[in-house]
Amino acid sequence: MQIFDSNRPPQDLIHDPRQIIIRQPDDWHVHLRDGAILTSVVPFTARQFARAIVMPNLDPPIISRTMAKAYRDRIVAAIPKDLEFTPLMTCFLTDVSDGEEIAQGFSEGIFAACKLYPSGATTNSNRGVTNIKNIYKVLDKMQTIGMPLLIHGEVVDKDVDVFDREAVFIDRILKKLVKDFPNLKIVLEHITTINSVEFVESSSDNVAATITPHHLTINRNAMFDGGIKPHYYCLPLAKREVHRLALRKAATSGSHKFFLGTDSAPHSVSSKESSCGCAGIFNAPCAMETYVQVFEEEGRLEALETFSSINGAKFYGLPLNIKSITLRKIDTLIPGNIKIDNQYYIPFNAGETINWSVV
Repeated sequence: MQIFDSNRPPQDLIHDPRQIIIRQPDDWHVHLRDGAILTSVVPFTARQFARAIVMPNLDPPIISRTMAKAYRDRIVAAIPKDLEFTPLMTCFLTDVSDGEEIAQGFSEGIFAACKLYPSGATTNSNRGVTNIKNIYKVLDKMQTIGMPLLIHGEVVDKDVDVFDREAVFIDRILKKLVKDFPNLKIVLEHITTINSVEFVESSSDNVAATITPHHLTINRNAMFDGGIKPHYYCLPLAKREVHRLALRKAATSGSHKFFLGTDSAPHSVSSKESSCGCAGIFNAPCAMETYVQVFEEEGRLEALETFSSINGAKFYGLPLNIKSITLRKIDTLIPGNIKIDNQYYIPFNAGETINWSVV
């Protein structure tokens, strides 16, 4: 593994037709779960990424410093001894969140950010925010101390088409939020639409977005190709092809406003293949391999390191990683399933061959 000079230009990649070496990336949005599954899930992320923003939507959610420290300890205990990995914890916002508790957690280095889930928007989000006005005092405190707000950007109104919920969230909530808190650092997470791309691009440098590997590689047809495909079901949903292409253009553009966030979210086969299947795609087993293949297909390998290893760290005000990761161009078969704690999990694009491998 190479050690990079912290002042090395981002585009100074070391690569040949068979491999590419970049500064070690970070995952700015991941679900590591908890309990018995945690020990098996953490290594998939730790083998690729130096740091990760860990989502707080457990049951019960992470809403205090005490809960966050305990969860961080459990994650650290699950890191393989031969790997170095730093979990960055987040606070789950509710209608009654305590701004002073959150600020104290941020100052102590316990919380790296707060996560806004509209109540009912996704898995374990029922205790989320019911009205954005309910957390305005907390957001004002966060703006003052420079604490990032991470947003699951969808409305949950029953009268809004599920494929339109991200775009409607921007129009109804996010535009006003950005206006009311111009200095608040905001990450619109796992964006899925050209609407989000254009909003982020037109906003100030305080607004950025993460993009997942699955939203770069599938459109909504994947859920219905030859029948119902529950392992391609996630929230926000994959959208039309025009949106996927806009995401690929944004991710590979080199713009500092977009960075890597896998939103890897494992659910067992029994939870996915049921009468009410869970939303989430387990892409951690092939995340960087998928990203590098996308950048190669777009003819933009030189922009991979910027997207994966630089933009997110700079947005969060963290130092760049000095270690490297090597991706080798070699056909790799994604396993059809992975057994964890006596249950089976289906990874993203299970059973397919990808053209790259993490060394």
